[in-house]
Amino acid sequence: MPDPESTPPPPASSPEVGPKSASTGLPSNVAAALACIPLVGGIIFYILEKHDSFVRFYAMQSIIFGGAWLLFNIVSRILFLILWSIPAIGGILVFFWGIIQALVHIAFLVVWIVATVKAFTGVRWDIPYIGPVARRQEGTV
Repeated sequence: MPDPESTPPPPASSPEVGPKSASTGLPSNVAAALACIPLVGGIIFYILEKHDSFVRFYAMQSIIFGGAWLLFNIVSRILFLILWSIPAIGGILVFFWGIIQALVHIAFLVVWIVATVKAFTGVRWDIPYIGPVARRQEGTV
């Protein structure tokens, strides 16, 4: 019968974490996922992170994506006001524009979630049309 005291317990294994971001101290994938927060997260991590190209790429992509989302909201609001001022059919046009606006916002939300998940899993994913621009700005073409 083996002596329970002679068998040492197995060593505690720490979970493997990806490479750390030099400037923020966060793992690269977590910093990149946080940088995916449109506009604000991108600006913060683009300013804070100086060395990790993975985080900087997602930050630049987030800045451009958030700017596009903001621009869409501004143009949409202006178009809403113009359509609303049309006599007789303005209400109908605003209703249809509201449906289009909701679909575009859902598309923006889906792209944001996909980009965040890809960043968190450590995959460099280009948002269509925005990713290549972010790569050129970052110099990682």
